[in-house]
Amino acid sequence: MSTLVYIHGFLSSPQSLKAQVTRQWLLDHRPEIDYHCPFLSPYPLETERQLREMMTQLGDQTVGFVGSSLGGFWSTWLVEHYDAKAVLINPSVRPFELVDRVRGMPQKSYYTDDTYLMLPEHGEQFRQAYCEQLKDLSRYYLLAQTGDETLDYRQAEARYWGCRQHIEEGGDHGFQNYEAHLPDIVDFLFGSP
Repeated sequence: MSTLVYIHGFLSSPQSLKAQVTRQWLLDHRPEIDYHCPFLSPYPLETERQLREMMTQLGDQTVGFVGSSLGGFWSTWLVEHYDAKAVLINPSVRPFELVDRVRGMPQKSYYTDDTYLMLPEHGEQFRQAYCEQLKDLSRYYLLAQTGDETLDYRQAEARYWGCRQHIEEGGDHGFQNYEAHLPDIVDFLFGSP
């Protein structure tokens, strides 16, 4: 059995547009692949615990990850710890730097009434989770758009140099025209049906 796990970004949720589009596309085109999208904490230690628990529950299934924004960071962590493959959509490369920009300022979820407060220790926890060396570049596929208004695509381009990459001019952080890439994304993770 194969499972695609969608890892959402900071302040996002399984209700995000890309998560929902991915779920529906699989139902329509690759129903043999299970879909899973956990609601993840913004706090790094809690996220690690959630992801470890998820991987235990998935057992020996073939798992592929699609990670958007901060989800790209966590998808990289998963690949390095569980030898899977990941497609990274406008990924956050060094989220500890972003924590420095927002620390002490309440951050509201896009999909719930929850508010989060990022503190210096969260930046340090992200630093601890950062995988310095990527063990197998063939396990990654980067999709980025140069018009990303939240993250500098060049950080991702450099971080995943040597991996499969598709960099598009323009676009935005939400990654315009995402659905058109899903056949290629799923084929990279699981091969053709």
